[in-house]
Amino acid sequence: MGSGLAAGSAGCVLAERLSAGGKYRVVLLEAGGKDRNPWIHIPLGYGRTMFDKRVNWMFETEPEPGLDKRKIKQPRGKVLGGSSSINGLLYVRGQPEDYDHWRDLGNPGWGFADVLPYFKKSEDQVRGADVWHGAGGPLAVGDLPEPHPVAEAFIAAGVSVGIPYTRDFNGEHQEGVGYYQATARRGLRCSARVAFLRPARRRANLRVITDAHATRILFDGVRARGVAYRADSNERQVLAAKEVILAAGALQSPQLLQLSGIGPAELLRKHGIAVVSDRKSVGANLQDHLQARFILECKHKITLNDDMRSFTRMARAGLNYALFRKGPLGWWAGLAGGFARTRPELDRPDVQLLLMPFSTERVDPKLHTFSGFTLSMCKLRPQSRGSLRIRSADPLAAPAIQVNYLADPRDLETMIAGVKLMRKITAAPALASIIACERDPGPQCASDEDIAAFVRAKGISVYHPVGTCRMGPEADAVVDPELRV
Repeated sequence: MGSGLAAGSAGCVLAERLSAGGKYRVVLLEAGGKDRNPWIHIPLGYGRTMFDKRVNWMFETEPEPGLDKRKIKQPRGKVLGGSSSINGLLYVRGQPEDYDHWRDLGNPGWGFADVLPYFKKSEDQVRGADVWHGAGGPLAVGDLPEPHPVAEAFIAAGVSVGIPYTRDFNGEHQEGVGYYQATARRGLRCSARVAFLRPARRRANLRVITDAHATRILFDGVRARGVAYRADSNERQVLAAKEVILAAGALQSPQLLQLSGIGPAELLRKHGIAVVSDRKSVGANLQDHLQARFILECKHKITLNDDMRSFTRMARAGLNYALFRKGPLGWWAGLAGGFARTRPELDRPDVQLLLMPFSTERVDPKLHTFSGFTLSMCKLRPQSRGSLRIRSADPLAAPAIQVNYLADPRDLETMIAGVKLMRKITAAPALASIIACERDPGPQCASDEDIAAFVRAKGISVYHPVGTCRMGPEADAVVDPELRV
């Protein structure tokens, strides 16, 4: 029997694969509950689940020195499907060069040519199979049902300033502007739970336990033999005859390893935890995407802000979605966007753009009262590094998350260049023709110093934490290329 921890984006896939064929008995533990909240399945519902403690861990960072000492929200899914049940749905693979870089660092089997067959195998691409995509797989990948006028204007503006148009960010060339695809089918979210776990739930050799908070991994010496977890206020255990698989994400995987005695010895002893393995890299190397957001007032009442302020338009949107699975309720986080280079000599894009047909004040479910939309940008490969460390031996206590945004000056340089690129796009006639004004940061934000201050004061996460269980052949890596601790 094998034990899996966390029924999230990775855990659901592993549970389905390991239980297929009936050879292994699999127990899957999930701290959250079942995905019965209807807003999980409605694409636009991510705007609600992002602030719902019933399905979201609602983590936040420590005060970030590079962001005016602000604490930055870090939502994580606390429900079957994990963050794939509450995220913005966008289906975007990494750049092929990124996977090849992993391989070249000494991780065989992780180059783009190695992982592409698995992308294709998992995919049910609405456009059909080709050299880059698969059809008939469990994970639905779909297109926006209808174009949006703000997205059309953005794409035209991007092309006019020299960014190529692309129909497929996951095809031969990721660079360009266009519409995003999403993990959705017929107007409904296709989370990892829907795609992978639901078809496997009736297998006799798969047991899924919800509302089961893993508290530590059990060891015989240095070999994992099971998991302790808390359910209904009781401490319980599940033992593994073969192996324990930890798939709790970039924040809670290192947290559980540290709670279990694998991590920096000094930290573990400080909290009275017996050291199984002194691994300073557990929880180190934390990285995240930081975004800068333009709030733009629109000349025409064509944004979600307008739809949500009109009872008639809200009723029409609800009926359109109920009958045809179209309209605003079927939208995902960014309808359009792109990947671009801030300097022409770069060999690949270094920033990502995201166009959202609504506007809010920072991260807030309440829409602005004016007709508005948002254009955001993030640096794709930040150089700054942070860490995650447990605060105590209490497994229910949130960890201390310190991302150290903008600690490396190269990150701020790219963010400034990215803001200038957004300004170039918004000034292009195709988009400028529908913009009444730039509400934030506003035209007074003109110099590099002004832009840097804007990024520090208003920058927020894109919620893409990675790196805390670093893979590599080195002795200090957390996992080897076969993902063994």
